[in-house]
Amino acid sequence: MVQLYNLHPFGSQQVVPCKLEPERFCGGGRDTLFVAAGCKVEAFTVVGQELCQPRCVFSTLGRVLRLAYSEAGDYLVAIEEKNKATFLRTYVNWRSKRTENSRVCIRMVGHDMEAPFSETFRDQMSIVEMPLSEAPVCISCCPVRGDLLVGCTSNLVLFSLKYQIINEEFSILDFERSLVIHIDNITPAEISFCVGYVAVMSELEVLIVKLESDPKNRESVNHHPRKTTNPMNQAEGISNETSQLESDDFVICQKPMELLGENSKQSGISVTLESTGLADEKIKYFHVQHLFYRRFAPDISSCLLSDDVRLHSLQLLPIYQTGSLTSDRKNSSQEKVLLSLFCFFSLPHVGYLYMIVKSVELMSVYQYPEKSQQAVLTPQFLHVITSNNLQCYTVRCSAAAAREEDPYVDTTLKACPPISMDVCALRIQLFIGLKAICHFKNHVVLLTKADPETITERRESPKRFLSRKGTSVNPKTPPVAEAGWNLYIVNTISPVQLYKEMVDYSNAYKTAKTQSCIHLLSEAHLLVRAALMDASQLEPGEKAELLEAFKESCGHLGDCYSRLETQHSHLALPYYKMSGLSMAEVLARVDWAVEDGSQKYERGLIFYINHSLYENLDEELSEELSAKVVQMFYVAEPKQLPHILCSPSMKNIDPLTAIRYLRKLDTSGFSSVLVTLAKAAMALKMGDLDMHKNEMKSHSEMKLVCGFILEPRLLIQQRKGQIVPTEFAVHLKETQPGLLVASVLALQKNNKIGIEEADSFFKVLCGKDGDTIPQLLVDFWEAQLVACLPDVVLQELFFKLTSQYIWRLSKRQPPDTTPLRTSEDLINTCSHYGLINPWVNVLISSESLVDKNYTEDLSKLQSLICGPSFDIASIIPFLEPLSEDTVAGLSVHVLCHTRLKEYEQCIDRLLERCPEAVIPYANHELKEENRTLWWKKLLPELCQRIKCGGEKYQLYLSSLKETLSVVAVELELRDFLNVLPEDGTAAFFLPYLLYCSRKKSLT
Repeated sequence: MVQLYNLHPFGSQQVVPCKLEPERFCGGGRDTLFVAAGCKVEAFTVVGQELCQPRCVFSTLGRVLRLAYSEAGDYLVAIEEKNKATFLRTYVNWRSKRTENSRVCIRMVGHDMEAPFSETFRDQMSIVEMPLSEAPVCISCCPVRGDLLVGCTSNLVLFSLKYQIINEEFSILDFERSLVIHIDNITPAEISFCVGYVAVMSELEVLIVKLESDPKNRESVNHHPRKTTNPMNQAEGISNETSQLESDDFVICQKPMELLGENSKQSGISVTLESTGLADEKIKYFHVQHLFYRRFAPDISSCLLSDDVRLHSLQLLPIYQTGSLTSDRKNSSQEKVLLSLFCFFSLPHVGYLYMIVKSVELMSVYQYPEKSQQAVLTPQFLHVITSNNLQCYTVRCSAAAAREEDPYVDTTLKACPPISMDVCALRIQLFIGLKAICHFKNHVVLLTKADPETITERRESPKRFLSRKGTSVNPKTPPVAEAGWNLYIVNTISPVQLYKEMVDYSNAYKTAKTQSCIHLLSEAHLLVRAALMDASQLEPGEKAELLEAFKESCGHLGDCYSRLETQHSHLALPYYKMSGLSMAEVLARVDWAVEDGSQKYERGLIFYINHSLYENLDEELSEELSAKVVQMFYVAEPKQLPHILCSPSMKNIDPLTAIRYLRKLDTSGFSSVLVTLAKAAMALKMGDLDMHKNEMKSHSEMKLVCGFILEPRLLIQQRKGQIVPTEFAVHLKETQPGLLVASVLALQKNNKIGIEEADSFFKVLCGKDGDTIPQLLVDFWEAQLVACLPDVVLQELFFKLTSQYIWRLSKRQPPDTTPLRTSEDLINTCSHYGLINPWVNVLISSESLVDKNYTEDLSKLQSLICGPSFDIASIIPFLEPLSEDTVAGLSVHVLCHTRLKEYEQCIDRLLERCPEAVIPYANHELKEENRTLWWKKLLPELCQRIKCGGEKYQLYLSSLKETLSVVAVELELRDFLNVLPEDGTAAFFLPYLLYCSRKKSLT
């Protein structure tokens, strides 16, 4: 059922000063109306509300049967009849036609012009003759490319628009016969063409196909003329039988059918392409994709004539994404980009609107209150004429196009009225004797003509009056010739003006809280949205006014969905967002008055406020509005009350008010750790530290961590895109840093905060900028290693920690706070921290390290290097600040090179710097395949250094004795003798030789 509103989409009207009764008429771009009458075409200038003025007149070959204009190419095409023969002619450069007797050039399509002769075309109109093998029946121009499609009895012929370049400064418009589409089993009555989409309509059938330019199916195109054959022999047999039965006074009616997509191939209609264009043609169509077929059956229940059930008003309506196409396409750098395509056709009492591009879908069905004669579809309206009415219906084209253009529609960010929403009639305007209609820009052109019987009755009335005096009047002309006609231009009012009227109309439904208010405001919203999409039709300055109306309409829809009880109340959120209203402005529109003492808040408003407070908007509500929000949630959503109190927008809430409502939650049985934390936060805001301590002691640390997971904004908030620690977090930093670190770690583990956000949080919390790392952040990194979080990249974390340990050791910089974990704690609790090698302790003990913090950092670094997960090669370049001149630096360097299996280099360093650590190092590291270094590297080095003497002689000597003991055990006597130095003292080596010789007998 179509709902009727008594609105006023039509404004002023004027009469077109035609000299003869119009036979055909159409709009010409933004400012011209063409009217064909007799053997002439009159062009009228139509600008705004001004009276239309004659522009030019040019003669046609005969009576005009069909007339069409193409904005792309700025040409007029007509099917003309003379002596029972039909002709197809195109009128180009018609704007140069000054007078009726001005010179006109007539040329054949595709005929090459010589440069001197064609220069005369610059300032005169040209008529392009377009011969066809069959008589043309209907025509359609592509609104994007300007190509011309001509419908004949059994085929369609496509003429591609092109330009013949005469010289650098001048070119002429021409066409090329590029494609013939052979169609069997359907006779075109009307056609429509747009960017490769072809719609064909007969009396009761509609077929839509798409011409594909993909060359992979090139074999489906015939490149030579072919004889038309019908592949559907069965269908031909049925047709013959039908004709036979009809001759015996029987009528066979085929059943209704609707086929979508590939199924439309089963319609029995054969479509074959025959390419006739040149090889260098820019766009070539190679095969056909079937999209849609529908067949209607005549309604014979009321014994109506067949004329009453014919389809009419076939139309493909494109909606573009961006860009505009100038009238001179060759100079246009940006063509219109097709966003959506819609197809409309109509029966006398029902109209159908389909969406075509991605999938074929029936969008709307229009039920007319009386028999229609013609209809025209625009992006904003459907205009339908009956014999005595001009009807204006709403359409859903902009709703469908919005969803194609913006992926965020139908989310919490953006919304649009649904495509399935019932259409409505905005106006049914009385117009007597309507015969034809067309539309261009913001004008509806109507042809009215009174029936001859009406004229006769009207003229006979004064005759009877005069006959009383015995007077007789004989008409000088037959009554038919005196039939009255008029051609009107009806101006549609501006979208903003109609939008305002619709908003005023909707106010009548607001108090009743019905769906009618939402429906009418949705229609107003779609009206403005459609006008914004059709930006090429906007006047200068009109777009800003439309954008303002668009935001206002979003606000009105947000009001409706926030206050009315509806299943789509969640739409209040996206509409309010699109309106640009702040949260305070939305709350100011709420009626807070309470009549019976029990305030009720609708779901839509609660949904909007709740989401807005969760989204960290950079808006702070006043204390008064904050109190109203708290009251609202206490009544409607008490479980959300602790959450909304943590929003940055609620910064100005009176903490006493908040605690009063939170305590009510406790007394009503709603008690949880989250309520406790919220009360603790409010107590801290008041400065009541005792109350804060009592609340924090009421739960264990583990439960408190769980509470922070439920509401991270107790610790971390975002303002203007920046991480801001709360007052609660600052207090925990001073009093319970372990709880703070554990809580942030839990937030990261539960995906409540990212790695970089957590790092930034601790830096801001500790007041550190740039590369300065606070100890609390180091504690957090260490806690991450202990927790083994799966989303943490270990090597990055290792790099952060080792870089910080190295920087502190090199600068002897103590931590700014006491570390939460010692090296011993980390070794015992984290597998990534390994046991420090024993020889390292020997090395470190050689020098006293008084600073405890320094020792802890060194132990943590050594333990991390000794761990199983550390990538040593990645840290070597960063060891440079840590000098080997210190025992700490030496230990780290030797550890790293040992992990890289550079044992000989490490032995040299230890012999040079700390000989007492060599034997512990060798005992721990030189095992298995590395044991040969005892006698190949360590033994020769010690012998050589002993020869040189020096202050470390005794250390080298004791190390040599232990080395010989190990070598004596490992080698056979002969091998042992070979590794001993030739110039050594026999008495010194004799005990080890005797042990080596006896060890075999001992074993």
